[in-house]
Amino acid sequence: MDPFKFNVKPSLKLNLDPEFRPMILNNLKFEKAVKNSLNPVKIKVALVRPNEQISTYTCLVFNGDLNQEEANFIYVERLIKTLLWLKGGYKIYIGGDDSLAKRIKQAYSTHGLRDFDRDFMSKVYERPFEVEVVRFEEVPNNNEISHPVGRHLDGYRIGFDAGGSDRKVSAVVNGKSIFSEEVVWFPKENSDPKYHYNGIMDSLKKAASKMPRVDAIGVSSAGIFIDNRVAVASLFRKVPQDVFDREVRDMYLRIKKKFGNIPLEVANDGDVTALAGAMSLESNQVLGIAMGTSEAAGYVDKAGNITGWLNELSFVPVDYNPNSMVDEWSNDFGVGSTYFSQDAVIKLAKTANITLNESLSPAEKLKEVQALAKNNNAKALEIFTTIGIYLGYELAYYSRFYDILNVLILGRVTSGVGGERILEACKNVLKNEFKELYKKINITLPDEYSRRVGQSIAAASLPRII
Repeated sequence: MDPFKFNVKPSLKLNLDPEFRPMILNNLKFEKAVKNSLNPVKIKVALVRPNEQISTYTCLVFNGDLNQEEANFIYVERLIKTLLWLKGGYKIYIGGDDSLAKRIKQAYSTHGLRDFDRDFMSKVYERPFEVEVVRFEEVPNNNEISHPVGRHLDGYRIGFDAGGSDRKVSAVVNGKSIFSEEVVWFPKENSDPKYHYNGIMDSLKKAASKMPRVDAIGVSSAGIFIDNRVAVASLFRKVPQDVFDREVRDMYLRIKKKFGNIPLEVANDGDVTALAGAMSLESNQVLGIAMGTSEAAGYVDKAGNITGWLNELSFVPVDYNPNSMVDEWSNDFGVGSTYFSQDAVIKLAKTANITLNESLSPAEKLKEVQALAKNNNAKALEIFTTIGIYLGYELAYYSRFYDILNVLILGRVTSGVGGERILEACKNVLKNEFKELYKKINITLPDEYSRRVGQSIAAASLPRII
């Protein structure tokens, strides 16, 4: 049997990325080949999170006698990578094929292929990360719970959105925004957490000055937060670990004290994106995707709750092409941060032969491309069409893990005519290649104001006023 290769390209021609190999198309090809092969083997994976939450997934791989070990490993490694960043976990159980499971264990060992993933999860959950190889029947069963979030709009509130390129704040009175401000900042480039603290306080004080009092503060931020403490966040990437532990982890708890210990809640910006969508659409089963400095995502389930999953889709695979752009943080190729962000725009601008001033910040480069698109520059418009094609195929992949009725796309990258091109191209992919999914889901691009400041307004609804 010839070695299986993950080399399926989309039927649509991508002039700016001709080697794009979508996850969904290649997985469908692999799964069909496995199903038609002799004696396929069933694999079961379980990811364990705190409070005895367990997420499981089963799949089939080629029988070991068919000499398809490499194909099996690539498929399962990308699957586990997806599950880990989508759902989170500090321990993986894998059973069904000992040889394959041991390769996965090796990938997550010290100096293994997935060093970054292992260390990241260890920091998030504050315990050592491990992979345990067991028999198929010993893999734990699924046990997941979800929790209600936000939608509290009474009183005088501040909503703050800490992005990688700008920070946004809104003063919200009984559900209506009376003041919003957006300020460019550079948190990822600063190693002194006083820069971050002073910037956050500056925005909060400005919003507070517009109201007679402040009853609650809601914060939307890139990163992972547990009990309002910062577990991991790219905004503090340059902060040394000892300084992070001392000055950053409890930063929002100190801010709460500064405001007289009023209710304060911090949530991942992706979850707030999904919450904003659920509130505006008056519907649930919402996947929110914010395209800005990176890709942020969140999900509101059928009951209107958040799941407790990580939803860090910036690290979820998009492309099987091994020569695709490498994410600078995780050192992995073909993941969401390089397809649904300002980095994606800059990457494609280079391919499109659009020259951008290297002295500009990434956010400023994005604005230059958006200005060209506004003036009907064909190359600039093709950049956003390409991102829309990426998104169409990746939504089909995401739908394997999320039960989606609504998709809300937000963020700086979706501003202006570029966002309209992204939406149009995304829908075109689904309409032509995933007809049932196209009929099922509603993809929404909010109005310009909501795209830019919607998250800070939704963030204001996070705390409950006691």
